[in-house]
Amino acid sequence: MVSLPEAGFLAQASDRLKLMLEEEAIEARLGTGDVLFQHGDTGDALYVILQGMMEVSILSQNGRKLSMDLMGPGSVFGEIALFDPGERTATITATQPCRVLKVQNADVMRQVRRNPELAVDLTRLAGQRMRWINMQLHEQVFLTVPTRLARKLLHLAQLQSEDNCSVSLSQSELAEYVGATREAVSKTISVWKKQGIIEASRGGLEILDSDTMEELADPEQI
Repeated sequence: MVSLPEAGFLAQASDRLKLMLEEEAIEARLGTGDVLFQHGDTGDALYVILQGMMEVSILSQNGRKLSMDLMGPGSVFGEIALFDPGERTATITATQPCRVLKVQNADVMRQVRRNPELAVDLTRLAGQRMRWINMQLHEQVFLTVPTRLARKLLHLAQLQSEDNCSVSLSQSELAEYVGATREAVSKTISVWKKQGIIEASRGGLEILDSDTMEELADPEQI
């Protein structure tokens, strides 16, 4: 029997949902750079990350990639297709070797009909996803590039490092996460580096002054 991580969404999931995953899911492995599914593919399954990190991205109308988030162990995704069958709304790519569980939509819905309490978990997951999407839209519309960058750095550092201070992404990759040009991100990083807030290198950056970064990430400070 597969061992489910006590992290992410699964940390608060019901025992019934965990049992359903253990009974119905099949495991798949992906290497760094492998695409699990692409924006526009038919949505036919629910997924859980057991190990590794996966990137959520979309393409703008002009073809520019926008990285929305990184997901780690315990993350559950693909639930939108349960409520509204159709095309995938984003591309999911492994940023490091990953193990994931896959449960076909038909199997999930069969389990829901047998155990209606599972719908509570799935509705809560969908609600969290909607709040996250609204937050991303709000940030893109109302927040400045420096504020968006500060918020994203703090979020990514929590996912990528034990000390919550290191981010292993290039400035071009950070620009994809912030939804800005590389030049705008590089200019902001250069200013912060001079102020001693961060240390930057080709392989990523390190947050040296977390308190100041928290202040920069606060929209009320604008």
